[in-house]
Order: sequence, then structure tokens, then C-alpha cells
Amino acid sequence: MTMFTKRKSGGVWRKAVCLGLLFFLLAGCEGGQQEKVEQDRLIRLDNLRQLPAGQVEPDSQSLRIGVGAILSPQGTALSYQPLINYLGRKMGKPAILVQRKTYQELNDLLARNVVDLGFICTGAYVEGARNGAISLLVVPRINGKTTYRAFVIVPAASPAREFTDLRGKVFAFTDPLSNTGYLYPLSLLQGMGQQPETFFGRTIFTYSHDRSMAAVMEGVADGASVDSLVYEFAVKRNPDIARRTRVIWESRDFGIPPVVVPRTISPERKALLKDLLLGLHQDAEGEKALAVLGVERFVEPEPKLYGF
Repeated sequence: MTMFTKRKSGGVWRKAVCLGLLFFLLAGCEGGQQEKVEQDRLIRLDNLRQLPAGQVEPDSQSLRIGVGAILSPQGTALSYQPLINYLGRKMGKPAILVQRKTYQELNDLLARNVVDLGFICTGAYVEGARNGAISLLVVPRINGKTTYRAFVIVPAASPAREFTDLRGKVFAFTDPLSNTGYLYPLSLLQGMGQQPETFFGRTIFTYSHDRSMAAVMEGVADGASVDSLVYEFAVKRNPDIARRTRVIWESRDFGIPPVVVPRTISPERKALLKDLLLGLHQDAEGEKALAVLGVERFVEPEPKLYGF
């Protein structure tokens, strides 16, 4: 995890795009509302509250689909709603989008079988699998690949050319369980014999990759480590992004953020969900839902990509 390569040219961005699998920049990050936007985007760990122990949401005949906070809530709803509607119709029951502020909170819901299906970050999956709470179902294939990278980005006008140039600066992390948004930059620091507290001037947690990118674009942060899929999708939708930020480092390849189920889900429900997702690209309505996400199709997972 400490290996990284320098990216010679980077891309950069402006205000937001409706993201497919992975990007939607918050509206309202303009002008005189800077202080409010910063407050909305940057969430301190010590302000978060876990669900009370033992609390389980009421049973229902609904299909509950949890989506990790890779995107802000607005971006998640726009990107995933067509797929959620499709799965609900195919299963003959209402499908409900379940969101939580942190990756850990969604992992907790999966562990307690409160949600039937989860679209989560790679780091969150590794943590949940180690705890024996969740299992792989399928993974998305994007641009012919089932891997992704971490991009360390800075504002276009920044003098930074490599990760070490961010010493003493403000750095935006995504979530403590985020592979690209926290664990990867942490591994870079550890390889240098540093910790965030000793290397950066200040760190913040944004709790979504689009908010991390917005923090860099708006000058709230001097750098951030983000999901390459989120970043690249955004650049394709809005080339101005490539003129507003720069990528200065890339990680090695990691297993793409997977689709998971609770370990205790019934075999019948697990098989039905898997068949629906694997066959999505063969259905006209399913293809439309995939297009909104920016996904070619869902495929069988390769556990070795996640260290299992």
C-alpha cells in the first residue's frame, strides 16, 4: 500500500456534475455562502453519533438497499434511484434507499441484517469481511476493469508537484474506512515515518469523495485523496474540472468498491439478488440504470483483489 507513482498531468474541476457510479458535486458551493458550505461538507469525527447498540429498524416487506457515502446524499440518490426502482419492481416489493453518514454505520446495518444489499467502499468491505459480518455478492465493471486507484489532487494553481509538497497544508480525508480517501494516504505517511498529525498542518473529514473534491476546488483544503472512478467520471461529464484541479499522485490498483450482502442473509434471497444484478445488462431498463451509474455491467467478484 505504500507504493505510488507520479502522474505527470492531471485533471481538474469546477462545480458539479450529476455523477453516475461515482460523482455529484453539491449545489450551492458558490460565492458568499462559503462558510455555510464548508460547515455542511466538513464533518468532525467527534460530532458523529452511532446508532444505539441493539437498535434494529422495523421489519417490513421492503427491499432495503444501503449505499455508502462515497457520494454526498444528493449524488447518491440521483445515481442509484433508477437501479433501486428496477430491483424493487423485479422483486415485487417496494425498494428503499438507506443512507448513513459514515461507512461504519452502514457496515453496522449490514451486520445486523437491517439492509438486504449494500454498495460500499473497498475499505469498508475489508473491515466488514474481517469481522465476519458481510460477504461479496458482485462487483461493477467499469471501462473493462474491476479495479480502481486513489488520486491525490490539489488545486490547479497549487505549487505542489508531489505528495511531500503537502507538508504543513490542510488535507481532506473522506472517511476512516475509506480505502482511497483515508487508508491509502495514511499508508503513504507511514512509509515516510509520519502521521497525519505530524505531517499536515490540519486535517478534515468530508464523508464523501465529491465533498473532498469540492473542498479542494473551493480552497477549503490544499489537497485530498479521492476515488479515481469518481474523479474520472466527473472529468468526462465536465471537462472544466480538468482545468480546475490537478492529480499529483496515483496509487496502485485496488479491488473496485463491491456490492455486498449480510452474512446471515437467506441463501434464496442472496441468489435472487445476485442473478438480478448479473443479468442487469441484458435488460433494456437495466441497461439504463447501469448507464446512470457509469457501469458496464456487474460481474462475479475476485476475492484475491481484496486480500482474501
